[in-house]
Amino acid sequence: MRRIRTRNGARGAGAAAVGVLALALLSAGCKVETVGAAEPTALPATASPDPTDDAKPGSGPPSPSATPSRTPSARPSPRPSTLMSVGDRSERVRELQARLRQIGHFDRGPTGYYGTATVASVQSFQGKRGLSRTGRTDTVTWERLLAMTRKPTARELDPPAPGPTAAKPDARCMQGRVLCISKNSRTLSWMIDGHVVSSMDVRFGSQYTPTREGTFSVYWKSRHHVSTLYDSPMPYAMFFSGGQAVHYSSDFAARGYDGASHGCVNVRDERKIASLFAQVENGDKVVIHR
Repeated sequence: MRRIRTRNGARGAGAAAVGVLALALLSAGCKVETVGAAEPTALPATASPDPTDDAKPGSGPPSPSATPSRTPSARPSPRPSTLMSVGDRSERVRELQARLRQIGHFDRGPTGYYGTATVASVQSFQGKRGLSRTGRTDTVTWERLLAMTRKPTARELDPPAPGPTAAKPDARCMQGRVLCISKNSRTLSWMIDGHVVSSMDVRFGSQYTPTREGTFSVYWKSRHHVSTLYDSPMPYAMFFSGGQAVHYSSDFAARGYDGASHGCVNVRDERKIASLFAQVENGDKVVIHR
């Protein structure tokens, strides 16, 4: 009987101690967990509040100032568009060549034709400026060139070319209206009654397609002629022997004597041959000699 009372007395004393401790914790503002009480249920992950949302429950949606700002994604820079490339012929190409010449990237007078020489000059300019060496003049290349050069003068756009040193005229060229063409000096002289009216550089056919020599006459003029055999343009063509003619050659203007014709007499100065074409008439003599 004594042991039972002692156990009950201890149990009563323990309960009283727990009650005193609980009152002390409540007065301190702490949460009291009772032994044997159910544990609180954790909120699911989807119920976690947005850390940027500072609205209190029951206060409605957050104010606009509390809404996180979103930076728009950067758009990729557009590729530079091509302004001029191989085969183009225009006054803008002439300006390009004049500007390249101002800073030492084009070593000849502007022609207005975008050939292999212009491609090489543009590539040289692009390489020096850390640009892609495409040889095409795109917006980036053009803007960089404009920033480094000034507007070309009329003389820079059309510099007077030194006249070719023409050979002594053949005796057959001394009378009448004659296209006197020398293979040795590679020149064409437009002569009237022994007087040289104008001269220009010319190029001839290769050893496989030689330009015929002898005395001929112009039998047909074709301003915008295109070769049916080679499908190539032959502007200002003046035919003198079968399919052979004196005409302007953009390839000659671009490559010089690195190339050859298919038997025709090529002229590389477009302005000079345009003037010659206006003066020459059907029936005028053509003399091709050594």
